[in-house]
Amino acid sequence: MSLQILAVDDSKTMRDMLSFTLGQAGYSVTEAVDGEDALGKSQSGRFDLVITDVNMPRMDGLTLIKNLRQKPNFRSTPILVLTTEADGAKKTEGREAGATGWIVKPFNPEKLLQVVQKVCPS
Repeated sequence: MSLQILAVDDSKTMRDMLSFTLGQAGYSVTEAVDGEDALGKSQSGRFDLVITDVNMPRMDGLTLIKNLRQKPNFRSTPILVLTTEADGAKKTEGREAGATGWIVKPFNPEKLLQVVQKVCPS
């Protein structure tokens, strides 16, 4: 069974790129348009990994991470932040929220897959 990944980004282009890259590697991807959408999808689905943007309408990625970490089935789920934010203070805020890793956009598909394999060894 392939890894179930929740990809959260308000940019359709970015969700498409993530879905294509991860799908080509054999992963199953569910897309969410923002943190609220992702929280709703987290209720009904089991995910092995969450990849989220930071800056999104309705609910940003850091708030999403904090909310997911309060759920028993997401306490140890790896959560990667994929964002244009490269600021050290923002990365620290992400770690404090519960992020497992931080990737700066634009992403290199090969490096993304390496990070996914590192945080979700099969």
